[in-house]
Amino acid sequence: MDAQRFKDAWERLELLDSRLTHHVRPRPGGGLMRPSTEQLEVGLRDLAAYTVELKEVLRDLFQAIGGPAKPPGGAG
Repeated sequence: MDAQRFKDAWERLELLDSRLTHHVRPRPGGGLMRPSTEQLEVGLRDLAAYTVELKEVLRDLFQAIGGPAKPPGGAG
């Protein structure tokens, strides 16, 4: 396992969570008002960005887990 790559991917996941999760999380008790077309577009854009970035982070995590460990000192 490539520990540094794993750590980097974890940090990106944490950053994604802090940046966008609150945009895509359903609101408790929501749904009383119908969103406007503009609000739907913004929500869809946020969800698309979250999904694509999450996919990239997961790919990096899998590659870090499945990849060979780097020798100490960063050579290789």
